[in-house]
Amino acid sequence: MPLTKTIFREKCLAKMKNASSHNKYYKDNKLNMKLYGMLQNVSNKKILFFYPLEFEANVVKTLLKLRKKNKIFLPFMEGESFKMVPFRLPLTKKKFGIFEAGNTLRTIKKIDIAIVPAVGVDGNLQRVGFGKGMYDRFFAKLQMRPYTIFVQPELCTTKKFICDHYDVKCDLLLTPEGRLEKKGTKDVKRDTAW
Repeated sequence: MPLTKTIFREKCLAKMKNASSHNKYYKDNKLNMKLYGMLQNVSNKKILFFYPLEFEANVVKTLLKLRKKNKIFLPFMEGESFKMVPFRLPLTKKKFGIFEAGNTLRTIKKIDIAIVPAVGVDGNLQRVGFGKGMYDRFFAKLQMRPYTIFVQPELCTTKKFICDHYDVKCDLLLTPEGRLEKKGTKDVKRDTAW
């Protein structure tokens, strides 16, 4: 049976949800160190983060550190997509168990960096998410494509091209085990043996 996006999503979700919880804190710290190490010199930028679900990569430490020198935004769900709102406390638990900051009247259509959770990533570095298409719709509305970093708590990739043309593509995939980035159009740099 050929690999489809739906089958791949199910396998990646199972891998994430069944991952050992005893070393999650260690893996999250390792991922935060890598992410912050890459972005620590970034300042005066608009950065979209996400507030993690229990089984997603927890990048809150990096969010809080970068908040001191940058404008940090979180998704705020609206219909089938979301808009960005400034990160501010308190956060409220909403639909799908996602924590959101309060709504704003401002419309933000330009960001410099996007940190996006990924369930899986295909051979073209395109995102397989939860199947709702919220990030795809959101990215389609942006004026300019930001530098996009996908984060995963457990590596789940395929070399096959299973995503649709509208699926969000990353510049860098980051996991506790390593990183994967596309340079130019052909060569892919890996810092671990994936």
